[in-house]
Amino acid sequence: MPVLSLHQLPSSRAIPRPALSSPTPAPAARRVSSHALLEGERELVIQHQGSEYHLRLTRNDKLILTK
Repeated sequence: MPVLSLHQLPSSRAIPRPALSSPTPAPAARRVSSHALLEGERELVIQHQGSEYHLRLTRNDKLILTK
């Protein structure tokens, strides 16, 4: 069995590696103010795929979405 010295071993630089592609940035999400959605009301009904969702503004100025 032949003995290899360190000078005979293939270097890691010689091993071809696939090019890494940079990830495509996701498009920025559309932003809408809660004030614009609620228009001064405390509740908004959203219809989605035949169901109704209620977006409510609480007394503590938190938003709650329920089905």
